[in-house]
Amino acid sequence: MQRVQAVMRDGTVLTADVHRPPSGSGPWPVLLARGPYGSRDPGVLAALDPEGAARRGFLTVVQDVRGRFGSGGIWEPLVNERDDGHESVRWAAGLPGSDGRVAMYGPSYLGHAQWAALTAGPPELVAVMPEFTWADPCDGLVARGGVPELGLVAQWTLGLAGLDRDRDALPATGWRSPALAGLPVPGRSGGPDLPHALPAGSGRPAATLTVAGWYDAFLQGSLDNHVRARELGGPATLIVGPWTHGDRATALPFGAADLRTAELHWLHAVLAGRTPPGPAVRVHLTGTGQWRSYAAWPPPSVPLTLHLRGDGTLSRTPPPHAEAWRTFPYRPADPVPTLGGALLLTDDHPAGPADQRPLEDRADLLVWTGAPLDRPLTVVGRVTALLTAHSSADPADWVVRLTDVAPDGTSRLVTDGITRTAAPGGTVPVDLWSTGHVFRPGHRLRVHVTASSFPRWSPLPTPSDRRVAPASRLMLPVVPEP
Repeated sequence: MQRVQAVMRDGTVLTADVHRPPSGSGPWPVLLARGPYGSRDPGVLAALDPEGAARRGFLTVVQDVRGRFGSGGIWEPLVNERDDGHESVRWAAGLPGSDGRVAMYGPSYLGHAQWAALTAGPPELVAVMPEFTWADPCDGLVARGGVPELGLVAQWTLGLAGLDRDRDALPATGWRSPALAGLPVPGRSGGPDLPHALPAGSGRPAATLTVAGWYDAFLQGSLDNHVRARELGGPATLIVGPWTHGDRATALPFGAADLRTAELHWLHAVLAGRTPPGPAVRVHLTGTGQWRSYAAWPPPSVPLTLHLRGDGTLSRTPPPHAEAWRTFPYRPADPVPTLGGALLLTDDHPAGPADQRPLEDRADLLVWTGAPLDRPLTVVGRVTALLTAHSSADPADWVVRLTDVAPDGTSRLVTDGITRTAAPGGTVPVDLWSTGHVFRPGHRLRVHVTASSFPRWSPLPTPSDRRVAPASRLMLPVVPEP
């Protein structure tokens, strides 16, 4: 391993560790990762395995972004990754032993750095492999549906603080304290506008392999980035597994021992000028554990509308006008607790398909339940709810969850979403993001409507009484069984 430096446009020096293949003198393609967590952090090294990538024939470079650990300057989260990424790719392509082609890899913020570099369009960047990365920062990173992501930002800040306490153990030439408290969120002004990872209409064609997890806080952003990358015209592959942000499968059913191996197989094919192996989209269907292949995301589907009836049932039949509204209170002193889902919180709030029964007897949460299914119902794609609702105070938050109720009564979370409204009443669209789930025969669909999920989302301070009309409905994309 060799410590090297790159000089940016404004004279700022960024440092990186270069891992060379154990034999030969090249030339080799470059595999570049750029992140804020320290190029020698044990967690970063475990996620990237740069030595393993070097043994597979890549000149592997792990760089500290501006203002972090060994790199100079001041870190402004997300702000400089486009321009610094462009220059770092061009610099990496000129390293001794490089063949002039650069691919990028890594999860989370490291994935954002890849999309940012692709947006800048350096000609040497031939492929990116981002994992678990947001698209719009206000749709899952700092906020969602207009509501601050309280738990995620707190978790990220605490994690960075822990890393920074240990920074003296690493070379540091320009470290500055991160300014996450200044990140702009809905309802708070100040600070820079945060860039999209891959804005629509930007970037250049390159091969992309996007990895997403059904229980990752950045699920929808990963899917959106894949669609935008496909629209740019390069080969675009998507893998969606039953993963959380920090937990990936150790074995995959399509010829690879682990996810990193699958990525490098894909990259070798791209660099050799071959069509990447396998289908464009591989999706793990929760509820069955099966993997399905599709030609594109989202796959073709048939819309199914389920109506939230006044008697608490979930039905394909629209309600008559005479059905009554259902009511519930919101009390900020006792918000509904977060229980599983696609999230990134501290360890005492794990992500995943948690059983929601501990919440379902609360007076501040309404439940609608469908009849047992007589055949499988496969839902793949974006789920939305359209509430007709009213609050005695505004603004108001509306949380909607979809669960899978097994014959034994277990009510496992499938997907959820939140929207903050400014007006006291009217039509409230709630985006539940996407899922790939099979509701098996004998299982029932269930919908929750409530006003909070703490500490995931920042709760409103004003108590109110809420009403939901039977005209409310849930829209599902149903994919026919093969």
